Order: sequence, then C-alpha cells, then structure tokens
Amino acid sequence: MAEIISIATALPAFCHRQDEIINLMAKVYGLDATEKRKLSFLYNHCGIETRYSVIDDYSLPEEEWDFIPQQVGECFPSLEKRMEIFDKEALALSLTAINKCIDGFIEPKDITHLITVSCTGMSAPGLDLQIAEAMELSPNLFRTSVNFMGCYAAIHALKLAKMICDTTPVANVVIADTELCTLHFQKEYTPDNAASSLLFADGSAAVLVSNNIKTQNSISLKGFYSQVSFKGKNAMSWELSSKGFLMKLSGYVPQLIEEDINTLVNASLAHHKTDKKDITHWCIHPGGKKILQVIEQKLGLQKEDMCYSKTVLEKYGNMSSPTILFVLKDMMQNMQKGANVFGVAFGPGLTMETFLASKI
Repeated sequence: MAEIISIATALPAFCHRQDEIINLMAKVYGLDATEKRKLSFLYNHCGIETRYSVIDDYSLPEEEWDFIPQQVGECFPSLEKRMEIFDKEALALSLTAINKCIDGFIEPKDITHLITVSCTGMSAPGLDLQIAEAMELSPNLFRTSVNFMGCYAAIHALKLAKMICDTTPVANVVIADTELCTLHFQKEYTPDNAASSLLFADGSAAVLVSNNIKTQNSISLKGFYSQVSFKGKNAMSWELSSKGFLMKLSGYVPQLIEEDINTLVNASLAHHKTDKKDITHWCIHPGGKKILQVIEQKLGLQKEDMCYSKTVLEKYGNMSSPTILFVLKDMMQNMQKGANVFGVAFGPGLTMETFLASKI
C-alpha cells in the first residue's frame, strides 16, 4: 500500500511582512493616498502576516531594489530573466526539501522515481534533470513532471505516486514541488495583478511515497477523486507572456467553490464509500481567507478543523501547489492512529481535486 512516509518543506531566505510589501506595491503601482488605503485594507484583512520570496526587494527601500526597476518607465524583468532566477533558486530550494524529506529513511541512490511539480518555471532540461544530476541519482531513474496545473498539482502528483507504488512494489517515489510565484510580479495595476501580489508567495515541499517503509507518522493513500466546474474556466487561469506568467484570479472563485463544494465532497466520499462523520482531519488548500471561510461554512466544519490551513496561510501565504503539502505535513505530526484525512485543492479549470488518506 502506498504510504506517505515523510514530508519536508523549504523556504527562501527572504521573509516579508504584509505591512512592508504594501509600501512597495503602492510605489510601483503609483497609487494615490486613497487607493493605497483601499489596498492596505485588503492586505490587513487577508489572513496573511508574512510571505517568503527569493526576491528581497519586497521589503527593501526603493534605492536598494534590484529585481524591480527603480526608475519610472524602466522595463520590468523579461520572461528570460525570470526563468534564469527560477533555474537557480528552484533547484536550491528543491534540494533542501528533498534532503530533509529522505533523511533517515533512504539514501539518494534508493530513489526509484522522481516527480517534479511547478507552474512558475519551465525549461528543458528542467528541474527533474537538475535534481537528478545534483543528487547523483541513477541515470535509469524514472522521471515525470506535473506542470502548469496550479494549486491542485500536488494532489495530482500524489495520485501518480500511488499509481507507481501500486504497480511497482519496490518503488521509492520522491515528489519535489517548488513554486516561485513572486517572480511573476506585474507592474500594471489591475484587479488580477493586485490579487496575485496580495496572496502569492514562494516555497517548496518534498514528499517520500513508498510501499517499503513504515514509520510512526506515515499515512496510507486510499484514493483520489476530481471534478471540473467548466462554468468557472474563465475565473482562474495562468498564462505565459513575454513579461512573465500572467495570473487571472476572479473574485468569483469563492462563490464558485461555495456553490460546488458540498457536491464535490459528497461525491468524493461516496466514491470512497466513506461517511463524512468518519473524517477526522480536513486538509484544505488555503487559497485565500474567503475560500477557507466559505468551505468552513458550507461543510459545517468547526474552527479547529481549519486551524492547520489558516496557520499556513497566515505564516506563508498561498504558495500555489506546495501549500497543501505544508498543511498535510503539520497534520501528520499530530495524528493519532485511526485518523482519516480528506484533502481538497483548487486550480484552473475550475478543477477541484481531492484525496483520502488514513493512519492505520
């Protein structure tokens, strides 16, 4: 049976407070006092206190900016420049997370399968080959990548890991999930860009999934269920452009989730022949404060059911795909035998992906 043996996380060196980031945003966007007050209100009520980035500009005085141009009219970094930073920083973060994840369980040479996950950087050779070379993994290593799926991609990667373990008894699968969302900061002051600059952050998580190892904290992957709400296909998107990746994040997303979350959860539980009352832990992707609020209300959850998701949002913001792994990592450290975990994340489509896991 496929078991999540270990989850480890890694963060960039630069931690930025929301009240520091807002000053940069007001300067770059050229906001007057009234518009700055409006944006500050949103920052102060978003449920986020700190976020991490590979870019230090976000809490530096203007004269020390490097990534963000200091002069009005100066061009923002090109897509090539952003990908150059991604190649360097994503590898370092991924290696930190992977080495922490496998430490005490397996050696690098024992990794049989590698799944990399990202929607904020793409190249060929890509992150998978960079990791394999840096860690001196087997040249016969099975590699695959989950790209451009957004915030639900980690669940898709877990699904692939379970498929591999179910068909390959000796598999030791490592998932390396790294997003550098802040590389794609855009200068134009639009609702989408303002929402992205308020929510998104950088981070990395690594997961070890195996049939061969059993630990005190490991949990068994039971199954997966997904659903697409095509009426929301234009509410959330992530597109390539010459000036970086462009995020569209409509304020309509929480309403879509509010309309569909009960149907999704009921269908998923029925698929797994599991009753809602048997779920002990709710692993909800903290896509934003409003999303967590509507899920808590519509599912009739208690505040303690949401504490892990709210804490991750508060401390790290929305790191896209690795965020739900940060939540699951904290849960695994506090689970008792017999715990049942229901996880759900959302992304472009509008896609809603779920998983069920248990501590046996």
